[in-house]
Amino acid sequence: MKRIIPYTVINVALLSFAFGQSETQQQSADSSSEQEVRQAIEKYRTALLRRDVPSLDQIWTDDYFFVNASGEMLTKAQRLANLKSGATTLESINEEEDLKVRIHQNTAVATSHVTIKGQYSGQPTSGQYRSIHVWVKSPAGWQLVANQLTALAAK
Repeated sequence: MKRIIPYTVINVALLSFAFGQSETQQQSADSSSEQEVRQAIEKYRTALLRRDVPSLDQIWTDDYFFVNASGEMLTKAQRLANLKSGATTLESINEEEDLKVRIHQNTAVATSHVTIKGQYSGQPTSGQYRSIHVWVKSPAGWQLVANQLTALAAK
């Protein structure tokens, strides 16, 4: 019985060391994923500004949807059609303010304060919005599943 106690203590110490290392590795992976998502957001912003339909087709998942500031829900096909037709053209997107990215395994949620100028679905738009993006990591990299804009009241 006296021999069991030292072995138990050693095993508990080794297990806690192993779990501690795992947590550190997870934090490192999350940090790496956060940087990848930030890069994906920048690629997305650039593709929207350039109306780069082939890039957006890859960035958006097949079941992607967008809820605009008017509360309308648009599918991937509808958004691509708006871009191709010129109904959606953006002059500027400033998504640098208050950008936060949270990683949950292979999913990321990004929130920000964004200033947009241009037109959506043929309607002029300009203002400040709260933005939320939901990204998933697939074999093709980080892809956007959904995003929403909420207009902020003028201050």
